[in-house]
Parts: sequence; C-alpha cells; structure tokens
Amino acid sequence: MESLPDVATLVAIYNQMNQYGRTNGMSLHLLSPGQVEYTMTVLPEHLSSPGTCHGGVLAGLMDAALGAAALSLAFTEGELVSTVEFKINYLQPVRLHDQLVGRAHVVHSGKSLVVADGDIFCATREVVVARGLGTFNRYPATKRDFHDLLFPSE
Repeated sequence: MESLPDVATLVAIYNQMNQYGRTNGMSLHLLSPGQVEYTMTVLPEHLSSPGTCHGGVLAGLMDAALGAAALSLAFTEGELVSTVEFKINYLQPVRLHDQLVGRAHVVHSGKSLVVADGDIFCATREVVVARGLGTFNRYPATKRDFHDLLFPSE
C-alpha cells in the first residue's frame, strides 16, 4: 500500500501550486493539521479607495485560511477539500501596508464536511479586523490530478 507524505510536505507542495496566494503576497504556515496561519501585507493593488483595502481581499484571505485549515486536516486522510460556503464579518477597516494574519482552525470534521473558523488579525494595529466561518466538502485526492503528488513513485 502506498503511504502518504507528511502533512508539512503536502502543504509545501500546495504552496508551490497556489498561484492565487503567491500573486497576492500570501504566505501559508502550518501550525498543525487543521490549524494554519496565512500572512500578507496590504499593497496598493489591494485598495478600493485611497488608503483602504477592498473587502474582497479580506474575503480571499479568509477563504484561503479557512480552506487551508480544512485542507491540512483532509491531507491526513489522502483527501482534498472545496469550499461549500463561508461567511465573513468585517469588523475594522484595513489600510495600506497593514500586516495581516489570518488564523484558522477546524472546529468539526465529519465524513463529508469540514467546518473551520478564523480571524484576520491586523498585526500593525493589534486588532481583529474580520471573523469568518466556512464549510468545506472533503473528497478523495484521486478524483483530481493530485495522485502523483500524494503518492510519489518509490
């Protein structure tokens, strides 16, 4: 039987493939399976008005953090996840050059669904700027082209 690479290796592979995260200056850090941090700095291209970050940027960071938490846990079972739904509450405005930390963790892992919650913390001003909750569908990695990544040839 083929064995899975460790979760840290799978997260590193995911980081290499994740064009969205790289394009937006996001950096994923695995704390443990089911718990992650995503960091980014607000750049001029993230603004919707002078000095203020677009809410879609925060939504993207939140979805990425929640999804990565679910994915890192699903990796332990040779599975992947896809977003079913998520919600976000915007609590504070985010400004140009703010250092953001999206922290997320799995709160429920069932047979077919994973639920994660998280916060986006502004390290620059030491305040939580958003809160989110997401639900993710889990499915076998073999349903996608990830088999060779999960089960490298020996």
